[in-house]
Amino acid sequence: MAGTLYVVATPIGNLEDLTYRAVRVLSEVDLVACEDTRHSQKLLNHYGIRTKTVSYHEHNERDRAGELLTSIKSGLDVAIVSDAGTPGISDPGFRVVRKALEAGLRVVPIPGPTALVPALVASGLSSDEFFFAGFLPARSGARRARLADLAAIPSTLVFYEAPHRIIASLEDAREILGEREAVVARELTKMHEEVLRGRLSELAEKFSQAAQEPRGEMVVVIDRNVIASSDEDSKSGYSVASIVAGFEAEGLDGRSALKKSARQLGISRDEAYRRLTAERSREKP
Repeated sequence: MAGTLYVVATPIGNLEDLTYRAVRVLSEVDLVACEDTRHSQKLLNHYGIRTKTVSYHEHNERDRAGELLTSIKSGLDVAIVSDAGTPGISDPGFRVVRKALEAGLRVVPIPGPTALVPALVASGLSSDEFFFAGFLPARSGARRARLADLAAIPSTLVFYEAPHRIIASLEDAREILGEREAVVARELTKMHEEVLRGRLSELAEKFSQAAQEPRGEMVVVIDRNVIASSDEDSKSGYSVASIVAGFEAEGLDGRSALKKSARQLGISRDEAYRRLTAERSREKP
């Protein structure tokens, strides 16, 4: 009889967040596949778990997934864990789960911590409907284009960001999405946990003026609503010029970028052109 693949969520910082069920499963399986065996071993040692470990990360997951499936087919129970949070959520795990299901094997999720949920519920922003965007692209042009794609989604936006890109991402979000209420949750469940609230422009300025470089794992939560502007041409809160620039950075010509921007904003091409012209005229000295 084939074994089972368990997808086990582990703490994002505080080791006390591991569930009783997760402790039992990690103790009873035959093998634990870890994103980083040295990192996960600290957690296993904390709970006195002596199960054998093997590495399973983005650089070896294609080959290792096959090995894990062979083990499960032979009757072994295998658990996969990431360094923090839930495997498959911006972490390795999807490939082996998909292959296990295709092979007709049993996959059991063991729910637990993931950074996006505590950040969302602690943000004070609407959580009845949200869109998780993972990590934004590292390159500015691609990041702005991605934000332009997210602009029309009528939900609270949640994404992860690296500390060395947080200022640029907040500034791009302000320019592309318009001024919105937002939260940056840093080092959740850890000793230096911090939840910063304010407008996108205020948060960008706060990080820019900080005495130290931004540090730690970060979750950004952005409200679905644009803060009203007194400018008639900007009452939507969006900078058409910035959205057009984002699409042009993807390789579109000016005409195509304007057309796609209009569709993204839900306005006519003529209206988008009128706003673009007005914005550019205001930028001239």
